Amino acid sequence: MRAAEKPEIAALPLFAAMDPEQRDRIFGNAFLQVFPPALKLFETGQRADFLHILVDGLVELYTSNGDRTTTMAILRPVRSFILAAAYTDQPYLMSARTLSASRILMIPSGLIRDAIDNDRALMQGAMTELSYGFRYFVRALTDMKLRQSVERLGNYLLIESDERGGAFQFDIPIEKRTLASLLGMTPENLSRAFSALAAHGVNVDGSVVQIVDRDRLAAFAKPDAFPTNDLAET
Repeated sequence: MRAAEKPEIAALPLFAAMDPEQRDRIFGNAFLQVFPPALKLFETGQRADFLHILVDGLVELYTSNGDRTTTMAILRPVRSFILAAAYTDQPYLMSARTLSASRILMIPSGLIRDAIDNDRALMQGAMTELSYGFRYFVRALTDMKLRQSVERLGNYLLIESDERGGAFQFDIPIEKRTLASLLGMTPENLSRAFSALAAHGVNVDGSVVQIVDRDRLAAFAKPDAFPTNDLAET
């Protein structure tokens, strides 16, 4: 990591409150790299040699079984992945690839384990990261079990709107086939779901979504009663 990059990374939530000497030790052995889109970062079953921290860009976590692949989460900055595997020294349960040009900090897992064990502030930050990850996947599982496919899409659009300060028009940040996989649909079912949402206050033109009646969409999709700012991480 170049010296000019350290202040920006030191301000990240995971590192901001930790002991400066411990932080400098981590940064002295970490790598801050820019990866192109569609690059596989690691595979399911691979030993977790690094803790990854997404500083800029977009990353997909996914898993496969035979010829089937499904998207588990879409990561946005700033978020670590996959802390659980790095800390427990276990193989990754998911694969990861970039969806856009991404800047990622890579910290050797052994170093982050030692730092967490010896720095209270970093331990608290790690617990917060893991807590967000647990809450995210509980919400995702609840969404899959309790909502129909069109309702899942409607809820996703409401969340995307909220991420943009309640915007009524925005671009879908990922390809539609990736979105379909994230929501547990086929691309064909996703297309039909978008068409069905026209009756609930949503217009779609390519990747551009316009929510023309948010109240009607919310009444249909039934968003979570206790919304939070949990972001995907594991």
